[in-house]
Amino acid sequence: MAVKKGRLVLCIDRDNDLFEKAKVSGPIIGREANLNAATKLALADSTDTDANTIFRAVNIYDTLSSDVGVQIATLTGSSSLGYQADKEITSQLERVLAEFPADSCIFVSDGASDEQMMPVIRSRLKIDSVELVVMKQAKELEKTYFVILEKLKEPYYARLIFGAPALLLILFTLSRYLGWGIEVVAGILALYLGAKAFGIEEKVIRAASAFKFSVDKISSIVYLFFIIMLLVSVWAASQRYAEAVAAGLSEVKTAALIVKTLANLLAISFIILFAGKMIDILNDREQRKIELPKYGLYAITTVIMWFVLSVAGDWVLNTTPPYVSFSEFLSAIVMSMVFASCAIWAMKAIKTDIVARIKLENKEIFSENGAYLGKVLGVDPKESSILYRSPLGQKLSVPFEDVSSVGERVMVKT
Repeated sequence: MAVKKGRLVLCIDRDNDLFEKAKVSGPIIGREANLNAATKLALADSTDTDANTIFRAVNIYDTLSSDVGVQIATLTGSSSLGYQADKEITSQLERVLAEFPADSCIFVSDGASDEQMMPVIRSRLKIDSVELVVMKQAKELEKTYFVILEKLKEPYYARLIFGAPALLLILFTLSRYLGWGIEVVAGILALYLGAKAFGIEEKVIRAASAFKFSVDKISSIVYLFFIIMLLVSVWAASQRYAEAVAAGLSEVKTAALIVKTLANLLAISFIILFAGKMIDILNDREQRKIELPKYGLYAITTVIMWFVLSVAGDWVLNTTPPYVSFSEFLSAIVMSMVFASCAIWAMKAIKTDIVARIKLENKEIFSENGAYLGKVLGVDPKESSILYRSPLGQKLSVPFEDVSSVGERVMVKT
């Protein structure tokens, strides 16, 4: 006979207002914890509909509390929304289900933003009912106005509504000053919109968020120098462009001269940036040292790209000795590939050694998409793998090289 599992009354705060406004972290499990969280949020911002949604969820829970196996939980996402919010909500849902196995839920939502998570919930739970909470005093037009106003405060929508026009105005200003023409502006704007359409912008923002500026860190001076070098790179490229036009160089040689200039300056800039990040890691908790090989590999990749682009620029230009032949250009590519392969092997070996030295026992292990995998039992140095127990009691392993980060939890690539 199959064992009947429980039912969840489930709320989702996708933009993480609970933490941003009331400093309450998810997942929030249990009636009292949810009631306290909703009260704190209502006191911090009485206009926030998430508080009313949680109060409604508590009300539903009270009507079902006589049933056996009912629990209430609120999951929180991220203020940046998008992938980061979905990943965090998925991770919290797995943790809730690990503590309270359930096969169905009543989903309480305050609108479309939270309802975007319904496919993720359905992949793990049956949704018995959806309760949509709407403030009674809000007329349709007033409601729409306040929804738009609130959404514009969120970084994702702010970048979309204000970011693109701001970028366009900046490009037009630079174009007028530098004499680029409308074609260059259209090209840069097209690259930005393409990056947004294919999710590249989110990846860049996530990568940039790893470089946190703080006045109490030595690396902050390094980050400031990086920004200055970026500005110098743009200025130097515009100067080379003006010189190439004045010298009557062809479009191909003009492009090669600009690429060579940018390669020289940006390589220095990014190596400085990665060095600053590595300083942060060395001065931080012992567990973060697992990230050292990653940024070391970034620095090596930057050097390789600088070398190849520099040789390619010399080969295309060939205006002054020493002249570079096509065979020398190909040799540079082959040498770079060999060096890159050796660097990847060396960084993997260093990462394996770092992971083997970190105390991982009893830490929760998650996949990068937020799925809960189990608890770490220990490490197997001979097999270079982490041993863990799944929620179903199975003993499994994952290679050291698949570990992406170690902190309060272990994150692995799957």
